[in-house]
Amino acid sequence: MPIRIPDSLPATAALESENIFVMTEYRAMHQDIRPLKLLLLNLMPTKITTETQILRKLSNTPLQIEVELLQTASHDAKNVAAEHLETFYTTFEEVRDRHFDGLIITGAPVELLDFEDVDYWEELCAIMEWSKTNVHSTLHICWGAQAGIYYHYGVPKHELSRKVFGVFEHDVVKRTSPLMRGFDDVFQAPHSRYTEVHAADIEAHPELELVAVSDEAGVYIAKSTDSSNFFVFGHPEYDRGTLKAEYDRDVARGLDIALPAHYYPNDDPTATPRSTWRAHAQLLYTNWLNYYVYQTTPYDINLTGKHEEG
Repeated sequence: MPIRIPDSLPATAALESENIFVMTEYRAMHQDIRPLKLLLLNLMPTKITTETQILRKLSNTPLQIEVELLQTASHDAKNVAAEHLETFYTTFEEVRDRHFDGLIITGAPVELLDFEDVDYWEELCAIMEWSKTNVHSTLHICWGAQAGIYYHYGVPKHELSRKVFGVFEHDVVKRTSPLMRGFDDVFQAPHSRYTEVHAADIEAHPELELVAVSDEAGVYIAKSTDSSNFFVFGHPEYDRGTLKAEYDRDVARGLDIALPAHYYPNDDPTATPRSTWRAHAQLLYTNWLNYYVYQTTPYDINLTGKHEEG
């Protein structure tokens, strides 16, 4: 959370120049507070696992957040009980007339399909279009990030010769970004995908900027200059054992899958994997919620969808 200090304190300018978030007395006095309303569009087949992982990150902040779970009505989910979906999930038709402070769109195991061949693509496009006027800030994850950056900005995905699979080092390329406050210069994050977007395509687009990249795994984080859209091309929400579960599953299926990189101690799949990304993953979610949702969303939630560059 920000520190609150007098408006005219000499330290104010110095702290702000060091990228430390300062709330002046004037802003603090005029700041209304209410619970944040977030919508989680869960496209993963393992819905309970994914919702648990993301909710864990959302809950570990001092902010009060009300989360609703959203599913696509145009896709028949086969890996979760219908009772779970009926009890806990809503559909786009039920929320399209409402406004939200934040929207999270997860990944999905459909990377090798063309976007237009995904059975719920038309519905997803409608949701992403709706987010322009009804959501303050949207966080896209993995395939959701590829889909979002393609739909909103026309950035294509490219198939890889081999799956990017493991935990990789990343460099912060935009150190002034509030999203990166508290991050080390080099940090770890998991990836599990067969496709990628190219940094050059993002850098060439005037409405986009790179935030973090990896020499091995490629682009990790990009965002829109108006902060309405964030794109995370990995899986910071993954638990310690998620990559192991994916690896064991594919081995059991007889697939040609490499050992997750930089994951098992001494590359020994019988050893317990090490979690080396948890702190930065939490910081990523916390910074997005604090700086790009809580601190900037209108108090009147019906005014969401209007953005300024920053």
